[in-house]
Amino acid sequence: MFDCSKEMMEFLEKRVRLSQTEKDNLKDYREKNLTRLTNGLKKNSEPAYHKAINQGSYAMYTINQHPDKDYDIDVGIIFKREVLKGSNGADKTALDARKMVCEAMQDNKFNKEPKVLKNCVRVYYEEGHHVDMPVYRTYEDDDSNTIQELASSEWEESDPESITSWYNNAVIEQSPDSNNGRQMRRVTRLIKKWSNSRSSWIMPSGFMISVLVDEKYFDKLDRDDESLYETLKEIRDRLYWDKTLNNPVTGDSISEGKEHLLTNMYDKLDDVLNNTLYILEEDDCTYEQAMKAWSKFFNDDFFKDKIPSKKDSTDSASRTIVAPQKPWILF
Repeated sequence: MFDCSKEMMEFLEKRVRLSQTEKDNLKDYREKNLTRLTNGLKKNSEPAYHKAINQGSYAMYTINQHPDKDYDIDVGIIFKREVLKGSNGADKTALDARKMVCEAMQDNKFNKEPKVLKNCVRVYYEEGHHVDMPVYRTYEDDDSNTIQELASSEWEESDPESITSWYNNAVIEQSPDSNNGRQMRRVTRLIKKWSNSRSSWIMPSGFMISVLVDEKYFDKLDRDDESLYETLKEIRDRLYWDKTLNNPVTGDSISEGKEHLLTNMYDKLDDVLNNTLYILEEDDCTYEQAMKAWSKFFNDDFFKDKIPSKKDSTDSASRTIVAPQKPWILF
């Protein structure tokens, strides 16, 4: 396979990973919102939250650059069950718990008010990104087991930290390296970058993609391009036979009602592997062909811009100095 590992790593750094400034900004938004929540709960005479946890791509270190700055920061807010009580002393409903957090987050500095959604409270920012704040309650059952529940349409058992641990452990166990975020995480980010490369595409969530990568990841030391290519083929073949997907921690289905998203992913993968990326395996594949193939795959001119222009090639040739013949040297 044509070696584009150097270019792929540069693409990851320049087009996929967040800059340090962006990382710092997201961290700042997180801290400011937690301060706003603390102050708002106190002002409204509501109970303080027990702890806050990072979750989703923010916690798994797979959050990517987005052309519209639409970054999704997930910060779970956990309360002790015993403090989430209504006026009559009964447990707050899941909806009431979300409303309580939403009311505490109100601030006239926002152009768009925070909103109660099915599984979280969403805080919007002008720059395009948003902070999602899922609300949880925690308690011990009669057998002294710690139970954590998400405020969804009802209170539903949920443990986002176990998902983060599952993924981060899988990355360590399966990657052939230990540097630069580890290869399995880099491949996950690259596939997520591709899945978001066309605004018209409706594709599986980042979590679903992470589960697929965990199942079908192909490791190749020092060759992220080949690891990506082979992982894409493995995922395509897997989706051809099976479009169901389960939560790796609980075993529950995460694809029920979303099979069409996996079908979309299969169709796009099958098309690009058969009609674009196939050239990479050809013995006579040129640098220009390889760069054009990856540019088309990611819908980004980054790789194509690496191709030397004909003018550059001509200028380079004209600057070549031909050494004079030395007839006394025979070999």
